[in-house]
Amino acid sequence: MQEKIIILDFGSQYTQLIARRVRELNVFCEIHPFNNIPEIDYQEVKGIILSGSPYSVHQEDSPRVPQISEWRKKLPILAVCYGAQLLVHTHEGEVKRSETREYGRAKLITVTENPLLEGITNDSQIWMSHGDSIYSLPDSIEIIAKTASIPVAAYHFKGEPTYGLQFHPEVTHSTDGKKIVENFLVKICKCSQDFTPAAFAEDTIKALKEKLGNDKVVLALSGGVDSTVAAVLLHRAIGENLHGIFVDNGLLRKGEFEEVLETYHKMGLNVTGVDSKERFYHKLKDKTDPEDKRKAIGYTFIEVFDEEAKRIQDVKWLGQGTIYPDVIESVSVKGPSATIKSHHNVGGLPEKMNLKIVEPLRDLFKDEVRRVGTELGIDALILNRHPFPGPGLGIRILGEVSAERVSILQEVDAIFINGLKETGLYDDVWQAGSMLLPVNSVGVMGDERTYENVVALRAVTSLDGMTADWCHLPYDFLADISNKIINNVRGVNRVVYDISSKPPATIEWE
Repeated sequence: MQEKIIILDFGSQYTQLIARRVRELNVFCEIHPFNNIPEIDYQEVKGIILSGSPYSVHQEDSPRVPQISEWRKKLPILAVCYGAQLLVHTHEGEVKRSETREYGRAKLITVTENPLLEGITNDSQIWMSHGDSIYSLPDSIEIIAKTASIPVAAYHFKGEPTYGLQFHPEVTHSTDGKKIVENFLVKICKCSQDFTPAAFAEDTIKALKEKLGNDKVVLALSGGVDSTVAAVLLHRAIGENLHGIFVDNGLLRKGEFEEVLETYHKMGLNVTGVDSKERFYHKLKDKTDPEDKRKAIGYTFIEVFDEEAKRIQDVKWLGQGTIYPDVIESVSVKGPSATIKSHHNVGGLPEKMNLKIVEPLRDLFKDEVRRVGTELGIDALILNRHPFPGPGLGIRILGEVSAERVSILQEVDAIFINGLKETGLYDDVWQAGSMLLPVNSVGVMGDERTYENVVALRAVTSLDGMTADWCHLPYDFLADISNKIINNVRGVNRVVYDISSKPPATIEWE
């Protein structure tokens, strides 16, 4: 039985950070929208965390969870920001608009000793982000911490393991935030902290053996971390009954198809490589809209994959490298969620092929997938590869995609990525890539005027891609790479570097 923490999402931008902190402490957790709560198994669930929200408790349509009164009798609860205000608001306390919106750093002042704040230094830095504040509490709730500007920074329901925090312990700006979360998990919820990569791998392989038996599974491989780790878990469970298909869509990096296919075969995986470059180029002809390109790439992949899978007799399962952020983002939380771009995992494969789905990694974040991969002994060259978009260079070529434009970008990208590796910068970057822009610029080469392509280089630092900051690569490195690209790639006469962070920009340009 897997013990777990349930995190109720009220639409906060920080909800996934709460989950990350819990997972970092080797405790399994699940995020569920407040309006789609699963049945609570009190044997498995050790506690509940209520997230923040962009809403005010005074708004008519603000989130409400009537089940909280039932849970309070049976489970520890930690309410964060909006969650903390909601508990007070529904228990005769006073929550009202702050005279000045409190956003940013503050100092925590302990009022009374409590297990939740054990080991937290007085004046510990915390991170505030709220428009409403808690001004008074009923007799049933005690203040356990405050700040210089607000009277209630943390509280405790007397006689029960229910707590509220006006600040966000999950963000790195809250210096002792992780310790507060750990106190809740270990001291209050009594979690055993046994959710480790080794335990996950062992339990998953065992579960896959029981679930799949002698059935055959077909899996699309991309050379990326997620599909590779999923493949190895499945291979350990069912051996040659796993049939991998690696499609060359003509949008991979230079030499990637041959290199990755060889690596898979060395790993002992049963993988078939399929060269479909021309088919994809034909389907992308005259398409310039990013969503049209994504859909064309996705639909063509489905066609190719379906044709190849039908060559295998008696397949019953479709394996997918879905990870937890994919799962979370596919479930709408009231209010803040919006479609930014279609996800590359979204498609009609299961319905078209009439197969059941198996997703070994659907409970893991990206960095957890890498740790499991390390536990499985997968080559670091694959595990440490930067993430690469499902549609490949098709969404790094702005405007129409053609074999010629792909070739230009592959050469540019190879110089950039190899340069990062040669200078030891590659592992300091979470994701890097090159974009071919639909722009020509004037240049001078020799004594001649040129009018050629502009390329943009992009490198970001991140933990899981949900947020990202542009990477401050050394100027000398950028200058050297720019010179190499312009001198060696025919058709490019200008290189620019993208210094946008996510948000407001996305990592990819399309």
